[in-house]
Amino acid sequence: MTLTEIHVIYGLAWLSFGAGHSFLASQKAKSLLEPKLGAYYRITYNGFASLHIFAVWVLGRWLFDGVDAFAVSETVGFWMSGASLLGVLILICALMEYDLGLLAGTAQIRNFKKGVPEPAQEPLHTGGLHRYVRHPIYLGAYLILLGSAQDDRAIATAIWGSAYLFIGTGFEERHLITLYGDAYRSYRAKVPSILPWRGKAL
Repeated sequence: MTLTEIHVIYGLAWLSFGAGHSFLASQKAKSLLEPKLGAYYRITYNGFASLHIFAVWVLGRWLFDGVDAFAVSETVGFWMSGASLLGVLILICALMEYDLGLLAGTAQIRNFKKGVPEPAQEPLHTGGLHRYVRHPIYLGAYLILLGSAQDDRAIATAIWGSAYLFIGTGFEERHLITLYGDAYRSYRAKVPSILPWRGKAL
């Protein structure tokens, strides 16, 4: 298999993940699946997405196995690894600003078993890292992807993963406007999307 064929197949695998994830995140899919899955909808959605991205990762490991890896200089590798580590720290800090039970889907199941009504949508996040960028989780993910791009597979992963994040940001923006309306529009006008070029905007 040629290197071009490897990249095409890997790119198609990422495309399948992006398309599947976008469909399952859509209101149409939610209206079809949520009545059937009830409190288990969110955790099922997360489980499917996790399995799908894991399958893409395994495919990438197999496709690029045996491909001659290039080496970056120690200095470049040091700074890239530092960027990746910074991304991990940003990602962890950003996730801590959310209700992880709601995000994972475990809170919905726990409340269902207790007979408690499903928890309401979280309020619009504008504190913490959200004072600097609207999507700190995506910022962390970009840094991890780009900082890890030190061989052919990692570069391909960075390219396709970044493309997925870029497109996904547009879908996420529309979803947030639907949820929060003018409050999000006002927030969006003040705070950058990914790069904190304004510093602390709020």
